[in-house]
Amino acid sequence: MIINKNDKKLDDIKNRGAAMEGDYLHTASEIISNVRKNGDKALFEYTKKFDNFDINKDNIKVSRQEIEEAYDNTDEKLIESIKKAHDNILAFHKLQMEKTWLYETKHGALLGQKITPLDSAGIYVPGGKAAYFSSVLMNALPAVAAGVKDISMLSPAVNGKINSAVLAAADICGIKDIYKVGGAQAVAAFAYGTESVKKVDKITGPGNIYVAMAKKLVFGVCDIDMIAGPSEILIIAGDNAEPKYVAADMLAQCEHDELASAVTIVWNKKLAEEIEKEVKKQLEILPKKNIAKVSIEKHSAIILVDNLDEACEIANNIAPEHLELYIDDALSHIGKIRHAGAIFVGSNSPEAAGDYFAGPNHVLPTGGSAKFFSPLGTYDFFKRSSIIYYNKASLQAGSDDIITMAENENLQGHANSIKFRVYDIN
Repeated sequence: MIINKNDKKLDDIKNRGAAMEGDYLHTASEIISNVRKNGDKALFEYTKKFDNFDINKDNIKVSRQEIEEAYDNTDEKLIESIKKAHDNILAFHKLQMEKTWLYETKHGALLGQKITPLDSAGIYVPGGKAAYFSSVLMNALPAVAAGVKDISMLSPAVNGKINSAVLAAADICGIKDIYKVGGAQAVAAFAYGTESVKKVDKITGPGNIYVAMAKKLVFGVCDIDMIAGPSEILIIAGDNAEPKYVAADMLAQCEHDELASAVTIVWNKKLAEEIEKEVKKQLEILPKKNIAKVSIEKHSAIILVDNLDEACEIANNIAPEHLELYIDDALSHIGKIRHAGAIFVGSNSPEAAGDYFAGPNHVLPTGGSAKFFSPLGTYDFFKRSSIIYYNKASLQAGSDDIITMAENENLQGHANSIKFRVYDIN
């Protein structure tokens, strides 16, 4: 598990999610085409085939009675925790609000940007074994903060039922339209609309490989958040890091699935050995031991480097989804991290705090895409429209330059649209 900075395993870890398309993309394409053409009919057939649930126009949508039953079936303490998390997450995302702005040039032109919330958004929430109420909060609340009026949700139903905590979280977020549909067919329904499911402007939320491929295929018909790959954490652990904390944070990531990755970078060999020992110890008592074991053995490592600067260089090259800066005086070193979806600073900031409760979004770029993507946020649910207001004086002032550039590109019509106004040509 302990490797050096030049070990080939590091490349294998970074590329573990590559080229996961193939037949998945083809299958997703066929499903999308069928739903686009046949609407509810295709949606109902796929739900019967994949989820073993007889769905129709009368039961596709979750009823108010089912919502109330969900509250009854969910632990009261969990409901209170979800409400607290809701408040934290909403407060954080309200701080990301953007405003329409204008400025005036010296010639009296007004230039600016108009900020408008999307009309609608659709949240996809996995079902079955991966029924995460936290996904509801993290995907819905940025849209709520942005002012999106129409937010709906799709989630696969197990035996005709959506997870109770998921339903309770959706209700707490104010989602009114919840549909019992999952898979690529759900993505298609959101993108194109059916007789029962409303078309949306943007689809967000995690899912299996078929969901990911479907989102990729419908991008352009509507917007999406991102194509999420396997989850990952990178921990930079200094000399004073507590081995059991580091090991716990590694395993917290590895229990997600077999492709998850947990990398720790240290410059203290003794610490590396202690962390490795602790990982093995904690793994034995982890309920999802079999999943985490595969992740640890195949896609995780403790990397030995020479110093903190070298650790940060490797971290920036990997550009992890989650990065824990577990070093002394961690806040003063944040500037060394250029690429990470979320940065957890200090020994008391484990990833789990951000996953559930702190406020920042846990929908984060994976697979190195943190080099150019950002976390899901309120800003993802805005459109930006440029505002250009020229008066006579400002048009006059820029006319010669505009005409020169238009004629240089052989676009005489563009030039004429200026000449007719400025020079009063008939």
